[in-house]
Amino acid sequence: MRPFLRLLSLVLLAALLSGCGYNAIQQKDEAVKAGWSEVLNQYKRRADLIPNLVKTVQGYAQQERQVLTEVTNARARVGQIQVNADDAASLAQFQQAQGELSGALQRLLVVSENYPNLKSDQSFRDLQAQLEGTENRITVARGRYIQTVQDYNTYIRSFPQVITAKLFGYKEKPNFTVENEAAISEAPAVDFGTPAPAPASPQAPPPPSPGN
Repeated sequence: MRPFLRLLSLVLLAALLSGCGYNAIQQKDEAVKAGWSEVLNQYKRRADLIPNLVKTVQGYAQQERQVLTEVTNARARVGQIQVNADDAASLAQFQQAQGELSGALQRLLVVSENYPNLKSDQSFRDLQAQLEGTENRITVARGRYIQTVQDYNTYIRSFPQVITAKLFGYKEKPNFTVENEAAISEAPAVDFGTPAPAPASPQAPPPPSPGN
């Protein structure tokens, strides 16, 4: 009789947990973890491209030492961060470091525009294409992660899941902050194949009319 009661208790407990959203919380929590892994994967992909990019640019533009140093140092700072995505302060530090690296990297690419031989170098063009693709992947991965965390947080705050979440210690997760929401859906431009249009020259004043 006792084994039957134990089995019945387990069945009832499983049904209760399922009805209170326990299983769904597990699934959403795993989805957040998978999304975060993809974010890290794409950021690492970008970091792996930077040494070869710096080396290629340096071969044509050694005088741009300050910009090259900024990129190298920013990449080093990113590599030193042990990020914990469940900690808001740690995530904010990680996001700031990645933002600084993005800024330094864009300054390097802008400087590269001043060197025609560099722009025509096949290695640089290949790296530029890979970097552009990686920036797009970062944008997509971040956007999906933001949505996944929002879905998780909304779910565990809803009734009756909120009771289950509190019982088992599931808390809201911090998320990326986006100063400009358009940054989620638009990757930084790294294509310098088309020169910027020249500023329009001022029009000449009309000739004086006869008699003046």
